[in-house]
Amino acid sequence: MKVADVVRELEILAPPGLAADGDNVGLLVGDLAAEVKKVLLCVDLGESVLSEAVRARAQMVVAHHPPIFESIKRVTAEQTPVVYTAARRGVAVYSAHTNLDVAPGGTNDVLSEALGLVERRPLEPIIRRDQCKIVVFVSPDDLSHVAAAAFAAGAGRMGNYYDCAFFCHGISSFCGGRGSHPTVGQAGRHEVTEELRLEMVCPRSKAAEIRSAIRAAHTYEEPAVDTYPLEDFPPGCGNGRIGTLKRPVTVRTLINRVKKAMGVKRVLLAAASSEKGGDGKGTLVTTAACCAGSAGSLVGPAAAQGATFYVAGELSHHEAIGAVAAGLTVVCLGHGNSERLAMARLGERLSGALPKLKTIISQRDRDPYTVA
Repeated sequence: MKVADVVRELEILAPPGLAADGDNVGLLVGDLAAEVKKVLLCVDLGESVLSEAVRARAQMVVAHHPPIFESIKRVTAEQTPVVYTAARRGVAVYSAHTNLDVAPGGTNDVLSEALGLVERRPLEPIIRRDQCKIVVFVSPDDLSHVAAAAFAAGAGRMGNYYDCAFFCHGISSFCGGRGSHPTVGQAGRHEVTEELRLEMVCPRSKAAEIRSAIRAAHTYEEPAVDTYPLEDFPPGCGNGRIGTLKRPVTVRTLINRVKKAMGVKRVLLAAASSEKGGDGKGTLVTTAACCAGSAGSLVGPAAAQGATFYVAGELSHHEAIGAVAAGLTVVCLGHGNSERLAMARLGERLSGALPKLKTIISQRDRDPYTVA
C-alpha cells in the first residue's frame, strides 16, 4: 500500500481540522506515493527512535509530537538531524498531535478509559472553523458541469462522503451594462431567468481554488459566487474528559488503577485533603477528570464541573497549588507517559482499518524524566 493510504486512515481517525491553531499536523516528511508495509508509532521522534524505525525496516513513523514545529530554513544533518535522516532514509513522518488529543477515541479518551470514567464528555468542547460553504447560482443546463468542476477542486466532501451538494430553484433578474455579453438575453434590457442555487461545503484552505474552478466552468460573464464561514461543534470532540466512576472508589484505588493501565511505577500526587496523619489516599471519589500532556488550562473547568480527582500529564508548580486550592486531588503521570498508551491504541485502530499494514510501538520512546 501507499503512504497516502495510511494518511487517509489516520485523518479519518484524527481529522487535521480538529488540530489547534498553529499546530503542525499531517505528513511532515515523505512521499504520498511511496510504498509502506510497516509503521512505527511513538510520542517523541528522537534520533534513537528513528534509528529503531530504520532497524525495524519501517517505512513510516507516526509521532504524536511534531518533529517539525517551528519554521525551519535548512534541512541539514547538523541543524535538523531527525528530519534530515528520515528524508535520506526514505522514512515518511506523520504527526497526529492536538487533533488526536481532542478526537473521539484519541489521547484523552484513552486516558479516561484508564481512569475508568463512564458517561464521559469533553471538559472543553472545541469549535471547528476550518470549513466554509460556497454558494453559486447557475442555469439548469450548467448545474452538472459547474458542480463537477467544484467537486474536482475539493468541494462537497463530508467525512466519508464526497460530491455532496444541495440545490434549489429560483428566479433571478439582471440588466447587462454597456459592453456586457450576457449568456441570457441582451445587454441594456432587464431580464428574468430561472436559476439554481448550488451549495457545497469545502475546506477554507481550498476556497480560493474552488471559486476559481467554478468561475472557469461557468458560462456567465459575472457569476455570483458567495463564500460563508462555518462553525461546527463536532460531537464528542474537545480537550480533556470528565465523567463519573461506576462506583465511588478511593484516591488510592484510582492511583493504582491509572499506574497499572498507563505502565508507570511512580506518579506525582498533590492531595486536596488528607486524613488526620494521612496522605488523602483514603478519600472517596465519584467524579473525576483528566487531560493528557500539558493540562494546567483545564484545572478550572475540571473543578467547576464537579471533579474532585484530576489526572494530568503535567502541571506547573503554581497550577498544582491552584488545583489543590480548588478542591482537586491531582495525579501527574509525566507529559509523554500520559500519551503513550494512546499511540498504542492508534496503532491497533490503524491495523484494523488496514489489515495488511504492520504497526509496531517504539521501545526506545520514553519520557525524559525518571525518578532518581
